[in-house]
Amino acid sequence: MAIMAVLGSGIMATALSFPMSENGHEVRLVGTHLDREIIDSIQKTGIHPNLGLKVNPGVSAYQLEDAPTAFAGADVVMCGVNSFGIEWIAEQFKTLLRPGQKLLCITKGMRADADGTLHLLPEIIQNALPKELVEQVSWNAVVGPSIAGEVAVHHDTAVVFCGHNQDDLEYLADLFRTDYYHVWTSLDFVGHETGAATKNIYAFAAGFAAGLLKAQGKENDRYVMYNYGSAIFAQGQKEVRQFVTFMGGIPETADGLGGVGDMFVTSMGGRNVKAGTFVGQGIPFSQVRSVHMKGVTLEGVAAISVIGKALRALTSRGVIQESDFPLCRFLYSVVEEDAPLKMPWDKFFADLR
Repeated sequence: MAIMAVLGSGIMATALSFPMSENGHEVRLVGTHLDREIIDSIQKTGIHPNLGLKVNPGVSAYQLEDAPTAFAGADVVMCGVNSFGIEWIAEQFKTLLRPGQKLLCITKGMRADADGTLHLLPEIIQNALPKELVEQVSWNAVVGPSIAGEVAVHHDTAVVFCGHNQDDLEYLADLFRTDYYHVWTSLDFVGHETGAATKNIYAFAAGFAAGLLKAQGKENDRYVMYNYGSAIFAQGQKEVRQFVTFMGGIPETADGLGGVGDMFVTSMGGRNVKAGTFVGQGIPFSQVRSVHMKGVTLEGVAAISVIGKALRALTSRGVIQESDFPLCRFLYSVVEEDAPLKMPWDKFFADLR
């Protein structure tokens, strides 16, 4: 039996406790300072209030102050916070991580230096830890199209575990594989993590069509702008592939579960798509952020802000061309400058000219 300690008890981290616990392993969910009500509910009733499901036997819950107890003797450690908490969790891991543990990250996103240099989130954690500890921990991540509730209720889900050591990946994959949770492995850690981070950008744009229709009073029309949405999706896929290549990953990685597959499911709905729908209705994004979705976590929008700004710096340095990533650049102008929704179609699909 293996033991996994999870820092962060959100719906995805908790959903992943289902396949592992069903394979006979122990899962210890540790709440952040924002998760106290979640942990209290699981401790008292066994139910995760946001998932609306009871956790399995073999899953226990700990408040943050009890994290050292939960992490003691753990074989696997999961980074289960969202991208906004990555610096916080890095600080926690300074005292919680132990040599020999295998870390599995589900947090997706990027950070950027002032000169535009982009960093994947596991690198942010590593930079906060002593070098000797970093070298003694196995660094891995989960990518792929995964709606948390679907995992928890056993809908077929296909993912990739990526990392740097094949034996470690097979060990981790075997802990989670079930007849509904299908795991492949890959040593293209950079490519998969880049695809998983950048696909969130284009989920925001997936909401535009519905908003445009609503603004025109045509939300119930027979013709629903699938052409518009498909073209944006296709350009987004091209840019995800370009990001993967730029970061040093294998270009084909963008064509699989960690790229276009994940982008598809993220574009089907959620908070980022909802924000894009408001913009499609003609509402400036600053107003969407401050009024319509005030206080709502928007990881896709955060990715646009970080990566879009980095693209400008990289362009000024001559690292990339002004013509690179036109959709991401446009979305940055929408998010940061309240640019109107005038899609720069002529800048897309440059390889077809």
